[in-house]
Amino acid sequence: MNWDVVVVGAGLAGATAARILAERDYTVLVVERLNHIGGHCYDYRDENGITVHKYGPHIFHTNDENAWKFANRFTEFEYYQHKVKSYVDGMYVPFPINRDTICRLYGTNIDSKEVSNFLKGEVEDSTFSNPPENFKDAVISQVGNYLYKKFFEGYTKKQWETDPDNLSPGLAKRIPVRVNRDDRYFTDKYQGIPSRGYATLVGNMLEHEKISILTGADFFKIKDGLSCDLTVYTGELDRFFDYKYGKLQYRSLELKLKTFEMEHYQPVSVVNYPGDYDWTRITEFKHFLKEGESVNKTTVCFEYPKAEGEPYYIVPTNENFERRAKYMKEVEHLENSRRYLFVGRLAEYKYYNMDQVISAVQQKISCY
Repeated sequence: MNWDVVVVGAGLAGATAARILAERDYTVLVVERLNHIGGHCYDYRDENGITVHKYGPHIFHTNDENAWKFANRFTEFEYYQHKVKSYVDGMYVPFPINRDTICRLYGTNIDSKEVSNFLKGEVEDSTFSNPPENFKDAVISQVGNYLYKKFFEGYTKKQWETDPDNLSPGLAKRIPVRVNRDDRYFTDKYQGIPSRGYATLVGNMLEHEKISILTGADFFKIKDGLSCDLTVYTGELDRFFDYKYGKLQYRSLELKLKTFEMEHYQPVSVVNYPGDYDWTRITEFKHFLKEGESVNKTTVCFEYPKAEGEPYYIVPTNENFERRAKYMKEVEHLENSRRYLFVGRLAEYKYYNMDQVISAVQQKISCY
C-alpha cells in the first residue's frame, strides 16, 4: 500500500508529526521498533496501581504556550511542581543549589540577598579556564570548586563514564543555580504530568482515521516495501546513514524497579546520588500522580548508567559533534529534496525537552 507519509518512531516527535500531517489530510503510517507507542516517555500501571515511567522520569514543563496548548488537546494535566534533592554528606539537600542548600552544607545562615556574593567568592577562590573549555570549567565558573565536587564531579563521572574535562561546556547550560529559596527544579509557567499517563497522551495523538500504526517493526528491514512521498525520521542519526562517518555515542541506562511496603521511600520524586553509590538517582513514581495511587506500597527505580543498550542521551564531546556535523550535511541534502524530515533527540543528535520536541516538529512541518 502507498502512503503519503511514513513516520519512523512513535515517540513524542513521531506522534506530533503524524497528527499534524494527518490533520492536513495526509495518510500516515507510523513504524515503531518497540512493541509499544510513546517512545521513551512510555508509562504503564504496575501491579500495585502505580504509574511507572518505563524509561525514567518525564516531566512536562514549558514557557511555550503554543506547545502547552497542543499537548492539552490530547490530555488533561495534573498539577505537579518537580522537586529534586541530592543526597550529600548524609543529608537530603535541595537541588538545584539554592540558599537552603548553601546554608546546610556550609553551616551558615545567610540571607537570600547574600547568595550571589557568596557564590562569587567561591568562584574567585577556585581555579578554572575562562572562558570555560569543558563541563568542569563551566560548573566551577558558576558555583566554585567545593560545590562542584559535592554535586557534580562524582555524578558526572557515573553518568557519562568519562572525566568532566572531556565533556562540552554547553552541558552546564542545563544546570540552574538559585539565589533564593525556590526549590523547584523547573520554574516554567506551565508544568504537569498527563493525568492518565504519557502513553495515553501519545495514543490520543495517534487516534486519527488517517493514521495507521505498526509496532514491533524495524524500519530498516521493511523500508524497501514501503512507498511514500515523505519520510519523517526520528530514529538514530548515524544508523540512517549506515554509520558511514562512524558511530555516534549514546549513553544508556539500566533501570531496576523495587517495590517497598511503605507509603513513601524518599521525600521527593527524584533524589540524586553524586557520592559513593553505583546508581545516579532514585525515582519514586507515587509523587507524580496523586489521584488513584494512594496505596500502602511504593515503586521506586534505581538508575545505573551504562555505555551500551537503549539510546537515552547523546554524549557531548567534540569528537561526537564533529561526526554529527558530517551527518547533518547529509540531512540537509535530503531535506532539501522535500522527501525527508529529520527531527527529535536521536535524529538530530541534540538534546530536547518535550515541549521543544513539539515546537521543533511544528516548525519543520510548517516549512514543508
